[in-house]
Amino acid sequence: MSLREWVVKNIYADHGNSRCIQSALKRCIDSLDSGTGLNVGSASSWHRSKIINLDICPGPLVDCVGDAQQLPFRDDAFKLVITQEALEHIADPEAAMGEIARVLAPGGVLYCQLPFIIGYHPGPHDFWRFTKEGIRKIVERHDLEVNEIGQSIGPAFGIHRIATEFWAVLISRLVPRAYKPAKGLFALLLYPIKWTDRFLMGSPEADRIAGGYFVIAQKRPGGPRESTRETAAERVLSC
Repeated sequence: MSLREWVVKNIYADHGNSRCIQSALKRCIDSLDSGTGLNVGSASSWHRSKIINLDICPGPLVDCVGDAQQLPFRDDAFKLVITQEALEHIADPEAAMGEIARVLAPGGVLYCQLPFIIGYHPGPHDFWRFTKEGIRKIVERHDLEVNEIGQSIGPAFGIHRIATEFWAVLISRLVPRAYKPAKGLFALLLYPIKWTDRFLMGSPEADRIAGGYFVIAQKRPGGPRESTRETAAERVLSC
């Protein structure tokens, strides 16, 4: 692992290790006592048994390469679908959520995590941000009932990202090639800001600048579904 990769994983973008995210994600994965799960937009961040990792780009831990806007799986195929900070990179997140709802079995669980206050981070594109109301709406519009919603990361994580970018951009105006080194330096220097996150998340005003949200939802039994696509059912066998 290069120094840059280490800084990104452990300093700049380490919010995936937050207690809120890990606790909520564990509860969802533990609910998968049988059947198969799907991780949409997984990249190569992590892998679990009985969970298929799908991403638009191939990677060491990616099981299936595909587009979230047209998932190559049959209706009701999965008892659990996970998507962590992926929909903001998709041009049509409504279409992607519709596909997630389609492949999720009735009674199945969705864990969806999205950013709010966080800097532009193309991967390869970056289109959207979601408020607390926004993440709830995009889930509920697709026949999914919200069981739990909360901050995945609070104000401190979000402000750390914004402040890091501010100083890196400022330095780059003086030294054009210094953006990335400055970004790594300020990510480290400003890291103690993150230590206040759990305290700040207790404020009733924390939603104003929360770093992001997660929602745990369930597909209503017997809800309306799109028609099954035989070609999609066949394609899943090649993943």
